[in-house]
Amino acid sequence: MCRWLAYSGTPILLDNILYKPAHSLIDQSLHSKMGVETTNGDGFGVGWYAPAKDSPAVVRDIGPAWSDRNLQEIAGHVVSSLFFAHIRASTGTAVQQTNCHPFRHGRWMWMHNGAIAEFHRLRRDLALAVDPALFPHVEGSTDSEMMFYLALTLGLEEDPPGAVARMAGLVERTGREHGVEFPLQMTVAVTDGVRLWAFRYSSQKETRSLFYSSRVDTLRSLHPDVAFLREIAEGTRLIVSEPLGNLPGAWNAVPESTYGVVQPEGDEMHTFAPA
Repeated sequence: MCRWLAYSGTPILLDNILYKPAHSLIDQSLHSKMGVETTNGDGFGVGWYAPAKDSPAVVRDIGPAWSDRNLQEIAGHVVSSLFFAHIRASTGTAVQQTNCHPFRHGRWMWMHNGAIAEFHRLRRDLALAVDPALFPHVEGSTDSEMMFYLALTLGLEEDPPGAVARMAGLVERTGREHGVEFPLQMTVAVTDGVRLWAFRYSSQKETRSLFYSSRVDTLRSLHPDVAFLREIAEGTRLIVSEPLGNLPGAWNAVPESTYGVVQPEGDEMHTFAPA
């Protein structure tokens, strides 16, 4: 499978999150502790929003993240208040740039850890469900990108939680029509550059790990000596496939079949079920 992180909050150098933590995403590309695979070396991607831009920048490549000098150069010079980062372990589709996350359409970004079971059998039916106007934008061959364009087809831009629920329901119905008992495994992050949604769900109710960071004021009271916590705003949040370190009180598991939203008017968490 894969590992990913999503950051929203005080503008920060990507390097501070991608490289500096003890168990950073770069460390996880070689030494994942909670993933299906220890090594996630089938490509990587980062996407970020910059002021006065209508769509995010996305950089993706097929090499391993741990040895990519361009990624390190970007991380040391790009500042953003909202960014995604993903390291890939292929579940069967080709190792190619168009299959690396995050995926982008207009102002939206999407990334995924998990799989559609027996995707090669379901792929044709799912592809036919994508809006014909959107289908030319599908560049790769992954189940993850297909899920993104199905969610866009089903109303992502107007109602992200509802669209992801409808996408999950469609995948499960299609899978079961093909005799697949547990069609869907997913942790998903999606953003429009202002709000950030994260979903944890699987048909088997044994979903891959997902965590969110505690409130900054709580962490400051627990760790008044940590300088980094004094430099970031109250609304800063990280959502990660696995914790970036072992700071006590910093990480909370996202409950099974749940989604959350990080937004200016306050974070929320809700139960998630396919529609």
